[in-house]
Amino acid sequence: MFFYECKACYFSLDIKCAQLSSLFKFSQPFKHVIHKHPLTFIENPMTIKVLKRFNCFMCQEPFIDAIYICSSCPFIIHKKCLELPTKVNHPSHRIHSLFLNYSNSDCFCNLCQKEHSGYFYCCSLCHFNVNVRCSLLMSIVEDKKSHQHPFSLLWRQGSFICDACDTEGNYISYICLTCNFIVHKDCIQLPRIIKFSRHDHCIFHKYFLEDLIRQNCKICFNKVNLDHGSYSCRKPGCNYVVHVNCVLEDDDLYKVIEDEKQWEELYEKSIQSSIISVIEVNEAGEATKIEHFSHQHCLVLADNIDEEIDRKCDGCMLSISTLFYYCSECPFFLHKTCAELPRIKFHWFRQAEATLIFEDYLLCFLCRQHFSGFVYQLREWFICIRCAKVADTIECEGHQHFLFYDFKCREKCNGCGNDCWHGAFRCGKCRFALDFRCLTLPHSALHKIDEHMLNLTYDDDKEQCYCDICEQERDPNFWYYSCSICNTSAHPKCVLGEFPFLKDGMKWPYVDHPHHHDLKFFRNVESYSKCSDCGKLCPEKVIKCEKPTCNYITHYHCP
Repeated sequence: MFFYECKACYFSLDIKCAQLSSLFKFSQPFKHVIHKHPLTFIENPMTIKVLKRFNCFMCQEPFIDAIYICSSCPFIIHKKCLELPTKVNHPSHRIHSLFLNYSNSDCFCNLCQKEHSGYFYCCSLCHFNVNVRCSLLMSIVEDKKSHQHPFSLLWRQGSFICDACDTEGNYISYICLTCNFIVHKDCIQLPRIIKFSRHDHCIFHKYFLEDLIRQNCKICFNKVNLDHGSYSCRKPGCNYVVHVNCVLEDDDLYKVIEDEKQWEELYEKSIQSSIISVIEVNEAGEATKIEHFSHQHCLVLADNIDEEIDRKCDGCMLSISTLFYYCSECPFFLHKTCAELPRIKFHWFRQAEATLIFEDYLLCFLCRQHFSGFVYQLREWFICIRCAKVADTIECEGHQHFLFYDFKCREKCNGCGNDCWHGAFRCGKCRFALDFRCLTLPHSALHKIDEHMLNLTYDDDKEQCYCDICEQERDPNFWYYSCSICNTSAHPKCVLGEFPFLKDGMKWPYVDHPHHHDLKFFRNVESYSKCSDCGKLCPEKVIKCEKPTCNYITHYHCP
């Protein structure tokens, strides 16, 4: 396209770049002791979009005023930082001067009480360090989105309790002279309204709470001091309160809200049912015939089922014992509660929309079980419906106290003894932890070893126990299935098998068929056939070709 060109030399300039050059004042590159390459001055960097992705090399703050930039390497620095004096008398350390220094390793800042690398002012006699960012603090900060009055900087050595977050601070503090508040410098601009993933409503930051009785934080379950800052829900009858540092600890778990009304409208839209249309209703107003996104035929409501057949819900793969929908044209069943699941929901595990889909075969991110049926897709994770139904604070039959989900918990699971690598439900009163895999075990299950239902049991008073299925020793401290009538007991994995939540006949995606036919998973086969890969008999858990004319069959682990 069009461009500017110098006829005297090999110099060309695109039209857009030519327009940019008139917006900024560039100086001739010059060398500075702080950097080995020449630096170019730019007076107004705010209109250069690419610079918004970078921070100052020295103070790590974004670029809102004049900068110097290196054309040879990614070095960009504020003009005010480049002109910092090498020696200062700082109000936080009056007995000695502080000298500018640089360190590649982390250096402890005595003002913010954090480790930093890069440039800092230091007193080598007192081992006193001040990060450059802390040394450039503004004397007055005003942000009406967070607080209606300005905060003034107070250089005072000594500890204090922050009125915004109720934790201790040292040295640097800001004060509101109107409200008599003292806060950390990082708490000046706390978001006023946030949507936390573990609560359905928006929660608000308050410096003190008048109308609530003393209660515990809903995240860590330690007491909340209502005389200092916290986040709380202001919906009538909702006493949800959390510590500031607990709720803001993980950026993925909350979202800053500018308009509460806009969020409420989005939330109401998100909880719509996954039922496409209601065709018939009864006198009580219940939908008796529906169209559902997960099935091609209409589904009919029923309240009883043949007890001799262990029917499973195609959505959650658990046994059906309550109201359910069934298909009159093919064997497809859904619990009424599963059929009414919202198509989009905000799951407490992350502050993001989770979309309900129906799949043949997936691995749950939380319980690590292979499964078929309904799944909530949350970003790059897939969460089975059994885990998606679990709240972040629960009552469990296997423990006498409430359990809450702790993302940092690394204890061993009291249900199975395995390590909890990605957090777990734990008790705030004792050292009890439970992972998703144990928490979502079926409360009862059938197995050919016993004619009765086997019930999930949580403790055993015997000193030495054995599994009646594998005949191996069983640890009495861990959960197991038992029949009180027949005195049968067994490991959960022996009762449920390796794939308890996979549906027979579902498509198996991980095998390359010689003739490129679709393959399906089956727990058992009617006649013992030889595996097409290893040549041994295939009594159970096999992958078969769905073509009647093709005899391909293999163990699921052979290919």
